[in-house]
Amino acid sequence: MDVAVIAKEIKRDDLLQMYYYLRLTRALEDRITALYRQGRIVGGVYTSHGMEAIAVGYASALERDDVIAPFHRDMGVFLIRGFTTGEILAQYLGKRTGPTKGKDGNVHMGDLKRGVFGFVSHLADNLPVAAGAALAFKIRGESRVVFAGTGDGGSSRGDFHEAMNFAAVRKLPVVFFCNNNQYAYSTPLHLQMAIPNVVDRAKAYGMPGEIVDGNDVAAVYLAAKRAIVRARAGEGPTFLEFKTMRMHGHSEHDPAKYVPRELLEEWKKKDPILKAEQLLKQLSYGDEPYFQEVTERVKGEVEAGLEFAEQSPLPEGPEVLEGVFAESAGSY
Repeated sequence: MDVAVIAKEIKRDDLLQMYYYLRLTRALEDRITALYRQGRIVGGVYTSHGMEAIAVGYASALERDDVIAPFHRDMGVFLIRGFTTGEILAQYLGKRTGPTKGKDGNVHMGDLKRGVFGFVSHLADNLPVAAGAALAFKIRGESRVVFAGTGDGGSSRGDFHEAMNFAAVRKLPVVFFCNNNQYAYSTPLHLQMAIPNVVDRAKAYGMPGEIVDGNDVAAVYLAAKRAIVRARAGEGPTFLEFKTMRMHGHSEHDPAKYVPRELLEEWKKKDPILKAEQLLKQLSYGDEPYFQEVTERVKGEVEAGLEFAEQSPLPEGPEVLEGVFAESAGSY
């Protein structure tokens, strides 16, 4: 992107904050990956390594009263919305102090008070939920927007298309996105759709679409801002395709041998953290000592979070039923 445009459209402090969240996301997920390999994580691990700019960029563009139905590689969303490293690590370790209090694992968490819908495993299931929330905002006359996404594989599911169609017909204040990381688990893009770009699907529903460099946090932020402004003005949904690459396997137990090594090497050069550092240098907003300072800061936050999580108690047996079933108001 043009550096002059970025300098004009994004405040210096906002760019620096996004860089911080890129680094915090990477450091936290690297620590989680190490814990998984040590056999200490409850359940699987699905990271956003190489894709951190997407969640950090769009979450930074939203207002606090807006709501997010995140993708399972959107760790940056939780951090920006106030989930601490301690809470998140407690979640992965199955501790009582995690958002689900030990009832579920990894990114299957959320908090309506912080404007984040809980994530479910069935990719694209959250899009109809997001459309429903956007409908409620429209009916109540609230100036609020919902941001919701899935991966390229999830965009081939029925619930994806149902949500897109309903939101377009009703002109709902929702922004849909696709985290196009080239593979639906082990299936490459060209084997699951006959169109060159996922964003082409937006045309069928009469909504605008835009292809965005998903490894450029400034580009993601500005594209999200444009779509959010449009949604808030009552002009309906937008579909954003963030092109990126999954640098790890589908999960940490997947070695991803089906991905050509040369493709990974090509995308390593487009690392979102490296891109952000290059931008900050061009704008004279950051230099190597500053980047090192941020590195040490996030390392300290992650280690402090791990100490909190390790010292937190595991839930007691009966707690597994708390908050799961609605309490009866009386007999029937």
